[in-house]
Amino acid sequence: QVQLVESGGGLVQAGVSLRLSCAASLRTFSNYAMAWFRQAPGKEREYVACISIKGGTTDYADSVKGRFTISRDNAENMVYLQMNSLKPEDTAVYYCAARYLRPARESEQYSYWGQGTRVTVST
Repeated sequence: QVQLVESGGGLVQAGVSLRLSCAASLRTFSNYAMAWFRQAPGKEREYVACISIKGGTTDYADSVKGRFTISRDNAENMVYLQMNSLKPEDTAVYYCAARYLRPARESEQYSYWGQGTRVTVST
């Protein structure tokens, strides 16, 4: 059974950093591109970032580019989202997702999802 479990969310003040983690039970984790999405209250889920199977290629939404960094550790079946200079508009539930082989920006392309971790950024 595939499981993605996010952690690291919380309530923080604007300007600080936070690192989210996602532990994946995928047997062949290194064959899966990984991504982070988020859903703010009252809004649709939106793309945040993705990373290729070996980690050599990353992509970011314009809203987080330069502030967030996605990374992965294939030996530990982990994916991370380092979030710096957090803003109140980053408040959302953050989800990690897995897609076989190729990364994508579209949520419907991802087969596996975690339950999410909540990030709240106060002013």
